[in-house]
Amino acid sequence: MEELTKVEERIMQQLWNLKKAFVKDIIEKLPDDPKPPYNTISSVIRILVAKGYVIFKAYGKTYEYSPAISKAEYRKVRLKKIMSNYFGNSPATLVSHIVKEENLSKEEIQQLKDLIEKME
Repeated sequence: MEELTKVEERIMQQLWNLKKAFVKDIIEKLPDDPKPPYNTISSVIRILVAKGYVIFKAYGKTYEYSPAISKAEYRKVRLKKIMSNYFGNSPATLVSHIVKEENLSKEEIQQLKDLIEKME
């Protein structure tokens, strides 16, 4: 699966939230001010279609877009890539990094402990 650029990922975030949308709907949901041009977003979506992340339904010359991959599936692929590139494919090293670097609250630490205990 080809990696998404930052712009493509921003568009996918909106599409995952909307479930299905026309280009104008996606533009409307973007927090940018001023909003990006219609043609720019339309071009990015066509790239996402080519990469296999988005499918569409045509209504004449208008297209309704939907995610072809769920956010959970994408998250799983990205996390595997991050673990491979930065943490030696070690989930323990990744979790250790998060615990050390993210100033977790006592509640979050307890949630991690509880999760580990459930898995044992």
